[in-house]
Amino acid sequence: MMTRRAFSAAAAVAAACVAAPALRAQGRLEKTKLAIAVGGKAAFYYLPLTISEQLGYFKAEGLDVEISDFAGGAKSLQALMGGSADVVAGAYEHTINMQSKNQSIQSIVLMGRAPQIAVGVSTKTMPGFKTMAELRGKKVGVSAPGSSTNMVANLVLSRAGIKASEVSIVGVGTAAGALTALRSGQVDVMSNTDPVMTMLEQKGDVKIISDTRTLKGTQEVFGGPMPAACFYTHADFVKSHPNTCQALANAIVHGLKWLQTAGPSDIIKTVPESYLLGDRALYLASFNKVREAIGVDGMLPDDGAKTALRALASFEPSIKPEKIDLTRTYTNDFARRAKDKYKA
Repeated sequence: MMTRRAFSAAAAVAAACVAAPALRAQGRLEKTKLAIAVGGKAAFYYLPLTISEQLGYFKAEGLDVEISDFAGGAKSLQALMGGSADVVAGAYEHTINMQSKNQSIQSIVLMGRAPQIAVGVSTKTMPGFKTMAELRGKKVGVSAPGSSTNMVANLVLSRAGIKASEVSIVGVGTAAGALTALRSGQVDVMSNTDPVMTMLEQKGDVKIISDTRTLKGTQEVFGGPMPAACFYTHADFVKSHPNTCQALANAIVHGLKWLQTAGPSDIIKTVPESYLLGDRALYLASFNKVREAIGVDGMLPDDGAKTALRALASFEPSIKPEKIDLTRTYTNDFARRAKDKYKA
């Protein structure tokens, strides 16, 4: 009997054979070897990237990708701006942030329909927590300063009337280091993704005070749909590499399609062992919690872009909504074609 891994490998080879004529029809790839930067690859936030990589979907599209993992999204954005990465798997709101600094960055395919970020207070250093005002002066753990975990923390603080300058932001990553930082008392508050937040929550280490791991929770926090992880790159790269961008979108939408029917055991067999952080059951509990937040067809909703702009402008004085052209921050052209190709 064929093992699932052997079957996946055979399926990837078969997909590559099937994809070859389609690629010729689509046009030659302008660039086949790509450097992709990501901040916290083991987080569920980037699960579609890992799935598409592990199941050979990038190779099936004719791409040879090298993925570099950084501590957080702000660092992977730096890699793109510094020229060491061609594309970033990162939070959509960076495209808006960069436009406010006169840099044209564009999302080409969406992986996440909700940020999947929860904010919790430490039950060890803040055992009697009652009101948000108590967060003033505290140490807040985020994946990396300037990342989307930092943005959600800023939003929660600003709604409580607390300025970002009134807390200390500490970069703790999105894996074992984040668990240690909170449990050892290095931080009082944690704004992070799963599986980290579910692990802290289930062991009673945090009390959750804000949650965007579900579509309902995201609606409550942001007042609308909030696009999360996407592939983004320089607008010039999108113009000069349309076939390469199409191949990237195809690979991700193929992964999203697989995720729609995958069971928890399929996920466990596909992701690297290190992603489980030593607790398979908790990893699966986390997956079930964020499942609906994962994208389905790679399309970024227009009202989602508006929600992101509204959220950023609410605590970031440098972002003036009237000066931002949202149509330049994303395109659904590649996702639309990929959706048709894979019937996602």
